[in-house]
Amino acid sequence: MSLAPYACHPDHSRGRRFAQAPAPTRTEFQRDRDRIVHCTAFRRLVYKTQVFLNHEGDLFRTRLTHSLEVAQLARSMARGLRLNEDLVEAIALAHDLGHTPFGHAGQDALNACMQTFGGFEHNLQSLRVVDRLEERYPEFDGLNLCFETREGILKHCSPKHAQALEQQEPGGVGQRFLVHSQPSLEAQLCNLADEIAYNAHDIDDGVRSGLITLAQLQQVPLVDDFRREILLEFPGLAERSQGRRLLYETIRRMLNAQVYDLTAASAQALREAEPTNVAAVRQLPGLVRFSPGMAERSQVLKTFLLHQLYRHTRVMDTTRLAQQVVQELFALYLAQPQDMAEGFAARSKALVGSPGAAASMARVVADYIAGMTDRFATREHERLSGQRLLP
Repeated sequence: MSLAPYACHPDHSRGRRFAQAPAPTRTEFQRDRDRIVHCTAFRRLVYKTQVFLNHEGDLFRTRLTHSLEVAQLARSMARGLRLNEDLVEAIALAHDLGHTPFGHAGQDALNACMQTFGGFEHNLQSLRVVDRLEERYPEFDGLNLCFETREGILKHCSPKHAQALEQQEPGGVGQRFLVHSQPSLEAQLCNLADEIAYNAHDIDDGVRSGLITLAQLQQVPLVDDFRREILLEFPGLAERSQGRRLLYETIRRMLNAQVYDLTAASAQALREAEPTNVAAVRQLPGLVRFSPGMAERSQVLKTFLLHQLYRHTRVMDTTRLAQQVVQELFALYLAQPQDMAEGFAARSKALVGSPGAAASMARVVADYIAGMTDRFATREHERLSGQRLLP
């Protein structure tokens, strides 16, 4: 299938930070995808969680399974819009590389710890992982990914951090947050594929955990319309397999509806805007979108999940303990940096006496904690504090 003129073509990439000869059998975006899959941070995602922590069960989503689901959805929609499938897959697989242990609880805790040292943003940390923290090549730090992949990874960025990025790399990935332009269509697509994926799998995991029920989901039209439709086609399905088949078929149809709606609405927006190339896309409003009706129904689902799942008492109790683990680890490592792994301890030691040493040393600690898995963070906290807050 030929790419649309507004898609990112690998031969027209804005390139890598460090020049490298092209691969003989792979496009530039295929190389990015492969580098991401083989990197250490990607492997760690299997033990980093979404909503339910790693000890709560083997069947709940992790950052790794979530990233794979985002990649699958993004590729499907990219094909329908004639966008670059290799690029969307690379972005999708890398978008959570900088996420902390314990999901958003860990991120919020680490951000609080870093407030006087510049804060912590997981999208910016994902970029930091692929630009600096991975140590695989003799010539450079990081993975040396293409501009377009890095741009897609940096989904959000505060003006303060965007300004810092612009000073380090003029005209680079931070610029669009300062001039308020759009990223590539592939990046826009991955942003919404992420949303579709986590809404769907949080329903699945929430019901599996017993924190929400299909009966409660009847108040969510995007879910209940399909539940009713399925029961008309398959009477008695609710009684089979403890209701799991009904749940899975409901989620499957909901996913299909969102994918088809986004593809159709985005195709219509592209026909109306008529962008002729990627540069034109950047100057237009966001073109990858749901129809107004689907956007409204999706928002109702997100509101339901916020109140019924993410703020559930059991989730909040675990969240508080996870945040305590992260905050106490941060304080312990900041006071005794030699307790970190050898490479991070050495980085911290080398900063002693340098200008801005306190902030730089805090960033080393944040890098170390952000790279931890749930179970490693739990074990480290127990080792250093003598307390076991989480199983």
